[in-house]
Amino acid sequence: MRDRILAFLVLLPSVLAVGVFVYGFIGQNLWVSLTDWGKDPAQALALRPELRFVGLENYRELFTGFVDVRFRQSVVNLIFFTLFFMAGSLGLGLLLALAVDKAPRGEGFFRTVFLFPMALSFVVTGTIWRWLLQPQGGVNVLPTLFGLPPLSFPWLATREQVLVFDWNRLPFYTALVVGLVLLYVAYAAYREGERRRALWGLASAGVLLLWAFAFGRGLRLLPYPEVHGFSLALVGVILAAVWQMSGYTMALYLAGLRGIPVEVLEAARVDGASEWQLFRRVIFPMLAPITLSAMIVLGHIALKIFDLVFAMAGLDYAPTDVPAIYMYLLAFRGNQFAKGAAIGILLLLLVAVVVVPYLATQLRKEVRR
Repeated sequence: MRDRILAFLVLLPSVLAVGVFVYGFIGQNLWVSLTDWGKDPAQALALRPELRFVGLENYRELFTGFVDVRFRQSVVNLIFFTLFFMAGSLGLGLLLALAVDKAPRGEGFFRTVFLFPMALSFVVTGTIWRWLLQPQGGVNVLPTLFGLPPLSFPWLATREQVLVFDWNRLPFYTALVVGLVLLYVAYAAYREGERRRALWGLASAGVLLLWAFAFGRGLRLLPYPEVHGFSLALVGVILAAVWQMSGYTMALYLAGLRGIPVEVLEAARVDGASEWQLFRRVIFPMLAPITLSAMIVLGHIALKIFDLVFAMAGLDYAPTDVPAIYMYLLAFRGNQFAKGAAIGILLLLLVAVVVVPYLATQLRKEVRR
């Protein structure tokens, strides 16, 4: 009993600090997002502003308001940035790990070189890559070293978009993607023998997909078409982010590769497995937990990205906007604190969607052990 009381007293300051400075401020931010703070310029910076409760009005304006089209483009930018950043970091990291795992001469040197970018801050990385991606220099003049004409791609300065779609289709696409993810979760649960979880996943996926095709295609968020797409100005930002984080994924994969028992690989070769079958049937499945952990970390970094975009493109260039940049502009330039708080809550929910299921799964595995 005495040990429990002592443990409680030791933990109490940390619990109080987390309760006040984390969850207390999250609650305060949520309350602010449900008010009209910033609508009246006279009240925005008042010592005791008179706040009026408006419910979900700020959220509605962000997704359907005429003046917040830039926020919607920033959401599209964030989605594409997250997908390409994660795919690039995982793919390049795996290739580097496979190369280093062969124990080439100078392995320690190459491992250090590949890991070095991770030691830099995103501000330093952004500054370096902004110089490299100057339209009249840097990467564009590399072909001239081989007698070829220079490249003409404007990189961060371009306003061209690809993969364009109508914002009104967002509910349909969201329900479709979530439904397919739930189908995969149900399939994975079925393979692991968790029939109940598989049934819940299958039922949820069925409801979402049915709603998407029956009602989602006809639902309109705006009374007019609003086109958004993948801004090619983000290509340079994605390259810089992948350059910095691929060393991290390389280290994870290298540890995983060297943790695979040699006996397992030799047994597969004795059974007649080719190198491709060895990777597909033995190595890649055994690296799946590492891939999942890396995806969680990379997804968390991507969803809250701010400093890299700030250093490379600045705050005022809409084609490279992400929600964190737009939140900063609204809250600290426009003094629209309620709407900025709403964006903060949305980012928190996005991070929670990525992190909480992973933590719940890990906790369930620990309990089983």
